[in-house]
Amino acid sequence: MIEKIEELLIEVNGFNATSKEDIENFRIKYNGKKGVLNDFFEKFKEVPNEQKKEFGQKINTLKQAVAVKLEDLKNTSASSVVLEKEDLTRPAFPLDLGSRHPINLVKNRIIEIFKSIGFAVADGPEIEDDWHNFTALNLPEYHPARDMQDTFFIEQNPDILLRTHTSSVQTRYMEENQPPIRILSPGRVFRNEAISSRSHCIFHQIEGLYIDENVSFADLKQTIQFFTTELFGKSKIRMRPSFFPFTEPSAEIDVYWGLNSETDYRITKGTGWLEIMGCGMVDPAVLKNVNIDAEKYSGYAFGMGIERITMLLYQMSDIRMFFENDIRTLEQFKTL
Repeated sequence: MIEKIEELLIEVNGFNATSKEDIENFRIKYNGKKGVLNDFFEKFKEVPNEQKKEFGQKINTLKQAVAVKLEDLKNTSASSVVLEKEDLTRPAFPLDLGSRHPINLVKNRIIEIFKSIGFAVADGPEIEDDWHNFTALNLPEYHPARDMQDTFFIEQNPDILLRTHTSSVQTRYMEENQPPIRILSPGRVFRNEAISSRSHCIFHQIEGLYIDENVSFADLKQTIQFFTTELFGKSKIRMRPSFFPFTEPSAEIDVYWGLNSETDYRITKGTGWLEIMGCGMVDPAVLKNVNIDAEKYSGYAFGMGIERITMLLYQMSDIRMFFENDIRTLEQFKTL
């Protein structure tokens, strides 16, 4: 029987599989309940005592050789065989396709509109200092926007905070660039507001700035007129006097949404008019703070909340839907 075991050892070491079935047959032949190894262990009790030691060693050697060969076949030959038999041109399992977030869809559309009339995109940090977020924008120390209840301060003395608007991008850009300046500054902003269906402590803004010689309020109105027509398909707007520390004069922009449906009545409170943004002529004090000649240059600025515009365009009633990552909501934008 020792000679038989040695023959089987040679067979095991020289075995090569050409299919998964070959590997399984090999396993059954040696490791099955009625396999070679179990058969030898059954015969072990019939072996003379003086041969038991040698016979036992030979069986263990065969057992280890079978285990090594099976492991090797699983790691090498089996994987090669599977690849050879599989049709690699067959389509893979279907995967769910993602989509752009509605906020990004609207942001990109707004950027496209303003790029078509010469605006470039500028970016800046979300963690800001007092100068770029407040002081340079003509927001004095006693202004309520600096209150801890309205702003997320990270440090004090000096004040470091999460930016409350993307106007801070404009101050940084004006410090490093001289007119003509024509930029958009999109991004996240943070304010300590109660979270509800209409407000959130995190939201997105997109602000515009144009500085050059002889820029007038008429230029601002024409730009907003062009934007509302391109985005909403509605050209009727009105400008209501308002106040912003960094612009003078300042205005709120309303677009005539109409009263064609019950939804129109609800979102416009029965007036047909809908507020979409704030704007104004850049205050000369802001230009002086960033070392731009206020006697030579003038300009306008405007800003809007992207969530508000998105809710209008897609008739979404709750701002929290933008931050919940609910697949049922996001799947609606796959084709957009």
